Amino acid sequence: MPRQRLRERTSPLVIVGRVVTLLFALALVWYGLMTLLLAVKASSTTVNSLSGYRTAFDWLSGLTPRDVDGGLTRAIVAGAGLLAFLFFGYCALKQIPRPYFARRDLDLSTDDRGDVTVEPRAIERLAEVAAGGHPAVSDARGRYAIDDLSVDITVRRARDLADALRESQARVVEALSRHELPAMPVNIILTGYERRHRRDIQ
Repeated sequence: MPRQRLRERTSPLVIVGRVVTLLFALALVWYGLMTLLLAVKASSTTVNSLSGYRTAFDWLSGLTPRDVDGGLTRAIVAGAGLLAFLFFGYCALKQIPRPYFARRDLDLSTDDRGDVTVEPRAIERLAEVAAGGHPAVSDARGRYAIDDLSVDITVRRARDLADALRESQARVVEALSRHELPAMPVNIILTGYERRHRRDIQ
């Protein structure tokens, strides 16, 4: 079963959706505060000057069928409503996190005889063997994404931890170069210590 990773690339519409949500939330908070002021008998004139609630209510309540009469006016209103529905609906859809397959084959070369590619698991296994060759590393697990390589490692002891992380990274970089694979960012992530050696942690 291929491993999945959550979406790493952010669509601009996600940011737009968050801004719209923030503005809507601020409006709810603001008009909730206005409602609270009215509930404690604050001057309705003052509240209306701050929020314009009465002005908006009077304008909306004064609308009649004649105000939207005519085919052109109705078409404009309907079109604006449809566009708003599609735009905000699509923004809401973009807010839903969906996993996607971030791993893909690495293309090395292409010629008349065919393509030379390396599967993601081969790259991950290469990194795991290289990092696991360090004496302080007890377990390593690679994750090859679109443009980087991450290696989660478990160490046997906390002593000389910084050196172990640096040397593990150097081993992975050297292994990539030795096998003539393209250079890429290599991230070494400490994920834990072996249980029987946790007493070393100060």
